[in-house]
Amino acid sequence: MEQVYIYALAANLSFAIGVQFFTHYARSISSLWVNCFKAVVAAALFALTIAFQGGFHQITPLCAGLFFLSGMMGLGLADIFLIKSFSLMGPGRTMLLFGFQPMVIGVISYFAFGQAVDPRKFLAILFFIVCLFIFSLESFRKHGHWNMKATVFALLGIVLDGLGVLVTRYAFDSAPGIGTTEGNFYRALGALALFVVLSRVRPFQFFGRLRALGRSSLFWITVGSAAGTYLSLMFYLSAIRYSGALAAVSGIAITGTIFASAFECVIERKAPSPYLLVSFAFFLGGMFFLF
Repeated sequence: MEQVYIYALAANLSFAIGVQFFTHYARSISSLWVNCFKAVVAAALFALTIAFQGGFHQITPLCAGLFFLSGMMGLGLADIFLIKSFSLMGPGRTMLLFGFQPMVIGVISYFAFGQAVDPRKFLAILFFIVCLFIFSLESFRKHGHWNMKATVFALLGIVLDGLGVLVTRYAFDSAPGIGTTEGNFYRALGALALFVVLSRVRPFQFFGRLRALGRSSLFWITVGSAAGTYLSLMFYLSAIRYSGALAAVSGIAITGTIFASAFECVIERKAPSPYLLVSFAFFLGGMFFLF
């Protein structure tokens, strides 16, 4: 079990590093473009890793379809909403809202896998609702509006990401011979398929904007994509594949919140606001009841 938590901790640290780059380039380019680029980088790195590990294993169409579906939800739609929230609200505040995800995963896991959920833990919802209110109040005091758009984006991303995690776990259970790297590769392909469709509906000029990037920007967005997508997924899916309690693994997301908030303050060279500190206190209270 200790190894599982080490994987989850490493995943959160990698993701917290990556979201700083995602936030910056989503604000300067677009959320769709950043999501598509990091999916391309992840797919390429997973393919190279599989090649070094000896190649692909046989997989049934059903299992491949499940990985594709989970990638569309978790790496596609979920990340579109989350990175949009990062650009509007900031990574630290968005990651605080990830406190809802263990609850979402816990409830769905109860019905999908028969994993027990303590009803008393639903008290944590009250603390998370207070977090939402504080973020909205901060936005109202600062900008004159409640910034509900960013909150809704974050919550949609969290729910879709949680569903993607559960579908991924089911896919691994259905294909025990498939390794974590291969599962990630199929998920990345699923996300890319979604972005190809979206590019037809809402063109985001992927290749044009790619050519317009300077060498420095291209290097840093690639580093961020490798950390926030490739490494993060490698560690996180290793954790959920070998864990018997998905909600418990998801609960260590509190470290991702700490990492993301700390990195955001360092990068923006400013101390955390009183609103963020109070929200974090309620977040800790919610996590206490949750776990």
